[in-house]
Amino acid sequence: MSNLAKNGSLNSPTGKLLIEDIKTGIIYNLSKRTLDIIGSIFGLLVLSALLIIISLLIKIEDPKGPILFSQKRIGKNGREFKMFKFRSMVTDAEEKLTELLKYNEVDGAMFKMKDDPRVTKVGRFIRKTSIDELPQLFNVLKGDMSLVGPRPPLPREVKEYTKYDLQRLLVTPGCTGLWQISGRSSIGFNEMVQLDLYYIQNRTILFDLKIIFKTFKLILGSKDAF
Repeated sequence: MSNLAKNGSLNSPTGKLLIEDIKTGIIYNLSKRTLDIIGSIFGLLVLSALLIIISLLIKIEDPKGPILFSQKRIGKNGREFKMFKFRSMVTDAEEKLTELLKYNEVDGAMFKMKDDPRVTKVGRFIRKTSIDELPQLFNVLKGDMSLVGPRPPLPREVKEYTKYDLQRLLVTPGCTGLWQISGRSSIGFNEMVQLDLYYIQNRTILFDLKIIFKTFKLILGSKDAF
């Protein structure tokens, strides 16, 4: 069991119960990794034309900026990795974040702003349809992420985590999960943590497949994506 899991056996300061153990069965882990590899390769092949078109559109709108955006995220057991996305913001988006924090529209250790002025025209479309997330299939192939799991947080967000919140890091983070199919940006941080912990305690391959199927149904024009 990881150090995070050991710490999770204690009661949290908020009085919420913490996870005492998580599923680590060999069959489940092998099945999940197999699903990740097959799913990511299949996705990259099927969506290759779309990936090329989006890359061209991003470059046409902002020729000087990169097509892909990589960002440090926190994965399983607190390990840092670089997560890939299509760039949906202006090139100096990170520098402009500090002055926008006061406009945060969600509670807790997370930043969301519906009319974020840093988002480009192409960016608004690929965010609304979640196309900006597709390069994370490369992260899945590498093993940094899974197709399904809690969203990987930013280092600055993890610094604000309670012991209860840290349980999100007990498993490999995912491209999609219960948060995304349950309301995404309309759901606050505390509710997101509760959904993630429910998933961690109840995850199965069948559960993963249901989440993936629901994600496909929502991916085209989710009103909650921003």
